Amino acid sequence: MPGAQILLVEDDEVLRDLLCLNLQARQHQVCLAADAQAALMCLRTLPFDLVILDINLPDQTGWEILRVAQKENWLQARAWGEESAKLPVVVVSAVRISLARLKEFPLLAYLPKPFPIEALLRLAEEAARRGWQRAQSA
Repeated sequence: MPGAQILLVEDDEVLRDLLCLNLQARQHQVCLAADAQAALMCLRTLPFDLVILDINLPDQTGWEILRVAQKENWLQARAWGEESAKLPVVVVSAVRISLARLKEFPLLAYLPKPFPIEALLRLAEEAARRGWQRAQSA
């Protein structure tokens, strides 16, 4: 089974590199973005199975990226259904996020920093399986 196509949006270079190396070691293809503008450019030009999104970015917040994604109908429904072809998002953030904010967007998961990398790797594996299943049924 091929790995997932993942967009990793993280402005902390050390964390971004660590996550990228771990994801690539498990055969995932990773596109890196250090800010919101780079993330939006990637989202508009490449297909992804999963987005890993930091909230505190240097130019805009991750919430702004999610608003654009919602407006452009990229976000998937709350449950990861077999029929869904929309984009699952995992939010990672050092800032505690309110329940109201989490309800605003259909997220696959929220991982507060610091988080166990195994949790993120499991989500990436699930994204790879879902992407592979969609490709097989197409």
